[in-house]
Amino acid sequence: MINTIKKQIDISLQSFLARIKRQYHLNLVNPILFDSIKEFTLREGKRIRPLLLILSYKGYCQTKKKLNRTLYSASTCMELLHNFMLIHDDIIDRSDLRRGKPTLHKLLSKAVKTDNQDKLGFDLSIVAGDIIYALAIDAFLSIKEHPLRKERALKYFIQTAVFTAMGEFVDTLHGVERIDRIREKDVLLNYTLKTARYTFDCPLVIGAILAGAGENDIKKLSQLGLLIGQAFQIQDDIIGVFDSQKNIGKSILSDLSEFKKTILVCHAYHQLSPKKKKIFLRYFSKPKKNYQDLVAIRKIFIQAGSLEYSLQAIKKRLTQAKNTLNTLKMKKLYRELIEKSLLTLFKHSAYIADKYI
Repeated sequence: MINTIKKQIDISLQSFLARIKRQYHLNLVNPILFDSIKEFTLREGKRIRPLLLILSYKGYCQTKKKLNRTLYSASTCMELLHNFMLIHDDIIDRSDLRRGKPTLHKLLSKAVKTDNQDKLGFDLSIVAGDIIYALAIDAFLSIKEHPLRKERALKYFIQTAVFTAMGEFVDTLHGVERIDRIREKDVLLNYTLKTARYTFDCPLVIGAILAGAGENDIKKLSQLGLLIGQAFQIQDDIIGVFDSQKNIGKSILSDLSEFKKTILVCHAYHQLSPKKKKIFLRYFSKPKKNYQDLVAIRKIFIQAGSLEYSLQAIKKRLTQAKNTLNTLKMKKLYRELIEKSLLTLFKHSAYIADKYI
């Protein structure tokens, strides 16, 4: 059933892009604009956000009620919001790869010849990202559902976009903040705002709101989303250092190059002796890091117990999330499908635990 839903989501994305091509004439303004948005949107991905929205909706909708086909169109709003965030995040991080292919600003930097190709790419991709966010709201509005529930769900969607941008704001500040001023609670707040809200909390809650779920379950779904989101971001920190570029689709040096204050970094800094802390900072503070620096930092994270600490933090949150999921008044089938969909996301951390611990 999960694969069937994902295929329908991809079909809906293609259908939506065809519709906005006709309605907004993006290809007539400039073919590069529409072609770049289409290529980036249709890149292979997990589609976890629209999938969770649909599973949550199905879990609470009336048994005899026929699934509204517009729900699939509306679910694509989550994928479009995701793409909007990725595009702007890649600009801020100056990343070259996304999903194993050039980032949108890299693609658009070749739109025309100019004295500053990089600036052109950044400028055009900011605009393209803004358009994608507007199209996300357009996609959401396509659903035919009870007006009051639809309005409430849209409000939650917009709030989520604001919270995620706040997370990006905090993350950017953390990138230049002194490491001794960053505490674990600061890192976790960033994870909640930047990742958990829009990746897990929002789709689960919106699906439940649209289907008319009870208030108690809506609150529990939000808690579930935040727990899974924090665990997911902690795993992302780990694989950004311990996995391979082939597996993650971007440079394994990117997080270290951006001086990201992750759980790994925060824990290691506060656990190391003064002497080892100086060695760690020497590697971590290098403006340009190479693979040998990465290997040295990996060793420090392992010796400081930071990798094991982070893996345990994931395990703890997954256990709490599973317990919360089991208390929901959702149909059993969809509760199980949500659990399966979420647990599939954590294969990377299990692999790294086996390899390094």
